[in-house]
Amino acid sequence: MEDIRGYILLTETETFLSKLIQLYTKSRYNHASIALESELTEVYSFGRKKANNPFIGGFVKEDLNTGLFHNAECEIYTFSMTRQQKQQLIWNIRHIQKQNQVYRYNFLGLFGVLFNKPIKRRHAYFCTQFVSSMLQDSHIIAFRKPLSLITPNDLKNCLEFQLVYRGKLKDYINMSINDDQSDQLV
Repeated sequence: MEDIRGYILLTETETFLSKLIQLYTKSRYNHASIALESELTEVYSFGRKKANNPFIGGFVKEDLNTGLFHNAECEIYTFSMTRQQKQQLIWNIRHIQKQNQVYRYNFLGLFGVLFNKPIKRRHAYFCTQFVSSMLQDSHIIAFRKPLSLITPNDLKNCLEFQLVYRGKLKDYINMSINDDQSDQLV
């Protein structure tokens, strides 16, 4: 049986919004993204559409080599999926990508997390809500709590995920996996 892997990227981006979330969550990593390959060339989330404006948000294909991610610390987790689950995951991501103009960032949902009251809005996600929705809608993981209350800590504590890297994101992207650098992997 083929071992098909997916990846969850948790980052600390040092933005004002990230620091506010950090005050509440007491967690170092407050942004979540999903990727389909270990090289992280295609990474998807809900976040800023423009690096200099935190209030214009929605579905994004993230460029990890620039902007907010340039000096970000991260943790990278991997998970297993079947070929059918991967096809469903790709379809779910592409569906939102094709209609990204109707999707927006779920700022109200962040208050729901703060008060432990699910706030689900049509065509609106925040980063962890998007990642957990993609995983659940693809039948990869069934979460026990409402998706609009999922935090980065919930993702990192998922038994289905295995930590594979912790450190500077740019170092992970720049390193080629070989015996000399394997000690950087967790």
